[in-house]
Amino acid sequence: MRLEIGNVLIKDVQFGQETKVENGVLYVNKEDIINLCKEDEHIKSVDVEIARPGESVRITPVKDVVEPRVKVEGPGGVFPGILSKVDVVGSGKTNVLKGCAVMTTGKIVGFQEGIVDMTGPGAQYTPFSKTNNIVVIAEPIDGLKQHEHEKALRYCGFKTAAYLAEAARNLTPDETEVYETLPLMEGAEKFKGLPRVAYVQMLQSQGLLHDTYVYGVDAKQIVPTILYPTEVFDGAIISGNCVSSCDKNPSYVHMNNPVVKELYKEHGKTINFVGMIITNENVYLADKERSSNWTAKLTRYLDLDGAVVSQEGFGNPDTDLIMNCKKIEGQGVKTVIITDEYAGRDGASQSLADADKAADAVITGGNANELIELPKMDKVIGHPEFIDTIAGGFDGSLKADGSVTVEIQAITGATSEVGFGYLTARGK
Repeated sequence: MRLEIGNVLIKDVQFGQETKVENGVLYVNKEDIINLCKEDEHIKSVDVEIARPGESVRITPVKDVVEPRVKVEGPGGVFPGILSKVDVVGSGKTNVLKGCAVMTTGKIVGFQEGIVDMTGPGAQYTPFSKTNNIVVIAEPIDGLKQHEHEKALRYCGFKTAAYLAEAARNLTPDETEVYETLPLMEGAEKFKGLPRVAYVQMLQSQGLLHDTYVYGVDAKQIVPTILYPTEVFDGAIISGNCVSSCDKNPSYVHMNNPVVKELYKEHGKTINFVGMIITNENVYLADKERSSNWTAKLTRYLDLDGAVVSQEGFGNPDTDLIMNCKKIEGQGVKTVIITDEYAGRDGASQSLADADKAADAVITGGNANELIELPKMDKVIGHPEFIDTIAGGFDGSLKADGSVTVEIQAITGATSEVGFGYLTARGK
């Protein structure tokens, strides 16, 4: 499977009468996006704002972040099973509007949506302070159920991203990235002697509003399976969950998964990056046992030497993470796990809800309980009144002067468990 990613570099976003890219500027027809989103009967009103890096802007509550991509050559389309037909993606050519993102907000869905500050100390904790953001504020009709509200917002973000990406369809990219994974036996022969490594990605799937979709299928309904890593770059995995914003993987992160990219950098040099195993995170013990058993089985089936395992969320999923680690190690496959920590505001509490001596190679995205002071911004997009009730906030988080005190748990992407952020920690 070979995929070319063509990056069309976006330096600025502005509103205009026509949606197009000229000289690195994305011009956006605001009314087109409003009309597109209002096609959904569950959406009462829509507005669109632009937030640029360095501006005194706060966006909250942030639901999802999506990167505009368009399939220009090869089978299927971006977001298969969601917007495109169900075809196997991950090959051919895909163009990307690199440097911008679609962000969705509006009245809160769950209680774990996030904050993105475009400047100030909060901006240092989120990668989305560095993107030019097209923010869609979509308000639901009265009495809409939470899961219907989430779906309406999710589709609003994807439709907007797909609409904007059409501006890149016929453009010559500023830069091109090439990713390729050979069929199993062909790769084994070509990279004979190199350690065989796979990426095990745990997908959040622990109940209502904790959903991740694979080719449009809720990950709760899958058993662990194998993907070509290039499939994720075309939106084969997308977010639909409301876990804490600090360690939630927005759809943008799935489409730019840094673990996949880093493993590709070493592919054919120091490792044979065999492929990707996806597994879910479960509520009940029997389901946890089934998924971890299957995951370990697949690592042995692929005859791996090593595996990188990442989780999404915290608390209950820590058990799935340690089960996967222990059972994969039991197959003779060395593991490195990626997680984050909830160690209390002083950092002195137990970091994970579960542990095992097999988990002796751990990368952390930082302590989500750390407190931070966020100054008043000149402009707020969304609904700041929910800051007191989102995860990481508390009664009194939002001050009368517009400043905020929260745990970094409330900042979108602050402790990313795939490393799409800036924090880590080192043991003494």
